[in-house]
Amino acid sequence: MSGRAANIRRGLGLGLGWRVAALKNGFRDATVYRIEFISEIFGAAFVPAAIQAVLWYAIFKVGGATEIAGMNYSELVRYTLATILFTQIRGGDHDFELMEMIRTGQLSNYLLRPVGVIEFVYIRGVASRLLIAGICLLLGMGVGIWFGLSPGRMLGAMFLAVLGNVIHYQIGSVLATIAFLWEDAYSLLMVKNMAVSILSGELLPLNLFPEATQWVWKSLPFYLYVFGPAQYALGHWSHVEFARNLAIAFLWILFFWGAIRISWKWGMKTYVSVGG
Repeated sequence: MSGRAANIRRGLGLGLGWRVAALKNGFRDATVYRIEFISEIFGAAFVPAAIQAVLWYAIFKVGGATEIAGMNYSELVRYTLATILFTQIRGGDHDFELMEMIRTGQLSNYLLRPVGVIEFVYIRGVASRLLIAGICLLLGMGVGIWFGLSPGRMLGAMFLAVLGNVIHYQIGSVLATIAFLWEDAYSLLMVKNMAVSILSGELLPLNLFPEATQWVWKSLPFYLYVFGPAQYALGHWSHVEFARNLAIAFLWILFFWGAIRISWKWGMKTYVSVGG
């Protein structure tokens, strides 16, 4: 019994060891060019915010509108500022890395290692996002107190955004398996990213969609990336609504976990490691 327990502990130690090593490696890889890393963060976060700011100014200050979809100018500006905290967390191009590994045959090198290739790629890629999430959480809590926002709500919103990052990668991992069939799944992943930009609430609040079309974003998980966290952080969602959407996020994670297992099991049957 003691030998079996020792083997279990050794196995757990090895499993934790490669995950920590992958996290460290991913962080070093993302920050090796620090200026590029910082400029990428600011660019991706503030470009959508700048687009929104110009749009709100044109509608309210130039066009003379007083309200749009039940939201006034100050509420929309607050939404824009809140989205800055979450837009970068949902990102990451780890699914493109998976696709490229399949296309070029590099996947074979990882199949020989005692690690799960999908989990390994995600852990390496998520390292920089966790750093950004921590910075945004501290920034959101600090600034939020000034504007009367609850630190507890900000913590919950950031947790939902991190779950959105997991779902984002899971979807990309399923789509990346198209590379087992086609030479290149790049265009499909790009279409996915464009859809996410619109349906996550990154560019526009999703409640500005016409009532007849709101079922589209409500039936997809993308709103959990940016719109949902922003709604909870700003107090527009009750705690009950947040708990319900948190449960929905976990259900999506479970669903895509199953989809990954099925799609990759199918993909490995067709994998020939030729490269391209």
